[in-house]
Amino acid sequence: MSLAGKVILITGASQGIGKACAERVAKDGASVVINYKSSTDAANALVESIGSDRALAVQADASTIEGVQTLVDAAVAKFGKIDTVLANAGVLPMRGVDNTTEADFDETFAMNVKGPYFLVQKAVPHMPRGSRVILVSSTVCHFSAVAPAYLLYAATKGAIEQMTRVMSKGLAANGITVNCVAPGPTATELFFKGKPEAMINGIKAANPNNRLGEPDEIASVIKFLCSEDSSWVTGQTMLVNGGMAV
Repeated sequence: MSLAGKVILITGASQGIGKACAERVAKDGASVVINYKSSTDAANALVESIGSDRALAVQADASTIEGVQTLVDAAVAKFGKIDTVLANAGVLPMRGVDNTTEADFDETFAMNVKGPYFLVQKAVPHMPRGSRVILVSSTVCHFSAVAPAYLLYAATKGAIEQMTRVMSKGLAANGITVNCVAPGPTATELFFKGKPEAMINGIKAANPNNRLGEPDEIASVIKFLCSEDSSWVTGQTMLVNGGMAV
């Protein structure tokens, strides 16, 4: 499952799951375009650890068309092509129908839906046959007892899963597969932020394995989807949650 010679573009790659993915695919030989919005030091440190010959950090707002165009242009200027797009950047506002503002709605859909949609549009002309598009949803979309405060977030991830289904049909003619990964609760900086220990323990207890997922465990599935071994997998949403939702 070597990725030598592949160029993989990852949004939101300076920390969390995005960082774990960048490290994993680089370990298997890929060159990596590391998108970030504000974590300059973290992104540069990741480039240094991989090597500047195979890694490029690009500051861009992945929620805007201008930002994703900048990202694609930088990737092609450095590496000449893009073999995989991983649209990992996202936001998770806790907003139900009673407390969502228009600004909340627009900002969340811009980052979680509009950005990935147009990132793929801008990248496809530079993607050879056999390339991969990987989108990111959430196990929240598959819970039967999801909390009302996840409404806005779940709406964006539902859109991502439908994009995966339909986009896979359209890009098949280009020889490009489109798949989606839906992680469960994962031990990242973003997940822990603002959560009391009792809440975290409750989330762990809701999993049959009594723990959170690790970023590396999500990265392993994404690495498979980047590889030639996933050539007959397309249009799918893969739940990676340790059995929390089945």
